[in-house]
Amino acid sequence: MEGAPGSQELRRGGPLAGVGALAGAPPPRSSARCARKQTNKHTMFISLWEFFYGHFFRFWMKWLLRHMTGKCELQRIFDTYVGAQRTHRIENSLTYSKNKILQKATLVVQTEVDKCVEDIMKEKNINPEKDASFKICMKACLLQISGYKQLYLDVESVRKRPYDSENLQHEKLLLKLWNLLMPTKKLKARISKQWADIGFQGDDPKTDFRGMGILGLINLVYFSENYTSEAHQILSRSNHPKLGYSYAIVGINLTEMAYSLLKSEALKFHLYNFVPGIPTMEHFHQFYCYLVYEFDKFWFEEKPESIMYFNMYREKFHEKIKGLLLDCNVSLTLKI
Repeated sequence: MEGAPGSQELRRGGPLAGVGALAGAPPPRSSARCARKQTNKHTMFISLWEFFYGHFFRFWMKWLLRHMTGKCELQRIFDTYVGAQRTHRIENSLTYSKNKILQKATLVVQTEVDKCVEDIMKEKNINPEKDASFKICMKACLLQISGYKQLYLDVESVRKRPYDSENLQHEKLLLKLWNLLMPTKKLKARISKQWADIGFQGDDPKTDFRGMGILGLINLVYFSENYTSEAHQILSRSNHPKLGYSYAIVGINLTEMAYSLLKSEALKFHLYNFVPGIPTMEHFHQFYCYLVYEFDKFWFEEKPESIMYFNMYREKFHEKIKGLLLDCNVSLTLKI
C-alpha cells in the first residue's frame, strides 16, 4: 500500500523490500488482452443499461407504479424496506431524480433537514394526514445521508492534521498511549528505543504518523483506552517469535483501511444499520476497533510464513472486509 505506514517495515529489523515480487509473475500477454476485452464489454453493457434505465425504463416504471398504487417511489420504499436498504434506496431515488429539489436533498446540511423534508412533501403532493409516517422516515434517512457526508469531512480534517511534537496535546496523547499499553514500565525519555516495544519503527513515533496524521494516534489511543485488556492481549501476541508484527505500525495501517473504506462509501450499509441517527467520529473509532481485533485473529489464523508477506495478507483481509460490507444487513461491531 503506497504511502501508508507499515508498507516499508512491519517488524523490528524487517524491511519489506521486494514484497511486490512475491506476488508472482504477471499473466501472459494474450490472457491479459482477453481479460481486458471481456472487462471492456462488461463495462459497455453496464453503461448502456444505466443509460437506458436512467433515461427511459425508470421513468415509465415509476409512472406505472404510481398510478397502480397511488404512491410515489419514496413512499413505496418506506412501505417495503427497513434499515440500510431503506436509506440506500431513498438516497438513490433522490440522486437519480430529474426533480432538482429531490436531487439537492442528498446534499442538505443537518440544520436544514426539516425544511428539506417539507419541500419534498410539497413537491410530491404528500398529505401528512394520510401518510403520517413519511415525514419521520424521510427525516431519519436524510440525517443518515447528510451525517455520512459530514463524518467523512470530519475524519478527513483530522487525518490532514499532522502530528506536531510542539503541540502539548499531541504529546500528551502519545504519552497516554504508552501508559495505557505499558502501565508497569516507565518511559525513560521522549526519544527512546523503548517505542519499539509497542510497535513503532524508530526512536520518535511522530515519523510514523505521516500518512494518517493525528488520526492514527487517536485511533490507537481509543482502542487502548476502551478495550484495554484486548489491546494488551493483541500487543502481547504481536511479539510472537514467528508470527509477530509491529503493533503500532499495523494499527496505523488499519486506520488507513478504515479511512479508505469510509471515503469510497463502502461503510454506508454498516453505518446506516449500526447508527439509527447521525453517524459520528465515535462510530468511526468503533469500526476501527473492529478492524484491529479482527485483523489480529485473521493474521494468526492465516499463519503467514513471513512478515515479508504482510502486504499480501493485508490485502486479503481488506477484500474480506469489503465483501462483508456489501451485505445490506451488515453491522460490523466488536463483540467480546
